[in-house]
Amino acid sequence: MKILVLTNLFPPHGIGGYEERCLHTVADLRARGHQVHVLTSDHQVDGREATDGQEVSRRLQIHGFYGHPWLPIHQLYRLELANQQILRETLESVRPQVVHVWNMGGISKSLLHTLEAGDVPVVYDISDHWIARSLKADVWLSWWNDPGSPGRALLRGMARLCGLRRVITRQIPTASVRTLQFKKIYFCSKFMRELSQGQGYPVGHAEVVYCGVEVERFRQKTEYSPPTRFIWVGRLAEDKDPMTALKGFLRARSASGWALTLDIFGRGDAAYTAKIEAEIERAAAGDFVCIRAASHEEMRAIYADYDAYIFSSNWGEPFALTPLEAMAAGLPVLMCPDGGDAELLHDGFNALGFVAGSPSSLAGAIQRLLELKDHGKKMSQNARCMVEARFTVTVMTDKIEKILQQAVGLS
Repeated sequence: MKILVLTNLFPPHGIGGYEERCLHTVADLRARGHQVHVLTSDHQVDGREATDGQEVSRRLQIHGFYGHPWLPIHQLYRLELANQQILRETLESVRPQVVHVWNMGGISKSLLHTLEAGDVPVVYDISDHWIARSLKADVWLSWWNDPGSPGRALLRGMARLCGLRRVITRQIPTASVRTLQFKKIYFCSKFMRELSQGQGYPVGHAEVVYCGVEVERFRQKTEYSPPTRFIWVGRLAEDKDPMTALKGFLRARSASGWALTLDIFGRGDAAYTAKIEAEIERAAAGDFVCIRAASHEEMRAIYADYDAYIFSSNWGEPFALTPLEAMAAGLPVLMCPDGGDAELLHDGFNALGFVAGSPSSLAGAIQRLLELKDHGKKMSQNARCMVEARFTVTVMTDKIEKILQQAVGLS
């Protein structure tokens, strides 16, 4: 198949699991003989350099997200027009059999109207909240369709009466997001499908394709001694809630009397990071709690150095990769059933659960782990087997490939 992938960010200029999922899928589809061209934004992450070939075009412009400015409507018109032209040029040059749409956060949603009105089948991969929570907030389409201010209503009415809206719509679609059809779509979890459907979008028919990890690339934990070294991994941000992980750990350490340590691996907003650092200082925990950083590649070898992994996300996580990674490395996992991750957790069998946002509940889960006679070995083996059977990149790509083939009539 000739596939055009459309996404807002693409590694190395990514920020999280959605981009990693996209990267793995693109690589695996190419390895299976498919021609995959990626159209993404020109957004850059400092300190990273892309070494793309002709298969990746970084030309689209981001609006509002990731530090890019929010524009007034007359300037936004130029951005939308530029993105439309880039999409049409790419469709003409690549001539794909199917367009595979990924994360559209910060990217012109008018592009979706253009795609759905075209002759090429469109398949959506939804591993974030960009439909459920932010699609209706697209500035360009909401300006033309939502009530807005009296001034906006007057300008919109004038544009309609003088025929200007018709002229603009021939260049840039202005229809409501509510007219999008999403005929071929899949989600990373049942939670995300239900959340999006609950917002009134026609996605009840969607399949679920869970995220996968490259299990074979993770160094394996082999020693299961009494658990003292804990690890947390993720963005240092309010939604990932490392503060609950820190406070729960501190309570467990105090209550148990064990010489537990916690390493927090991640980067994030300076102000929030300062809060974590202040809490560590307030608790006089600098000797046994440390903030560290490592690349995704490095983390594959690092997990196995620890005795347990803490997952504390608290925002309606679509389906996180880091619990799968820790399980792939053989670590006992302590996790809250946040969002789609409730579909992963089987308390006491493959992980120990605690209540999201509750340090006391996490402290209780840590105490349960400390009391396990096998130090979590059996639980970790169960988790590893589950990941190998259901949550690998190969399993994920098998399902995605089949959906893409169905869209073009090959299956």
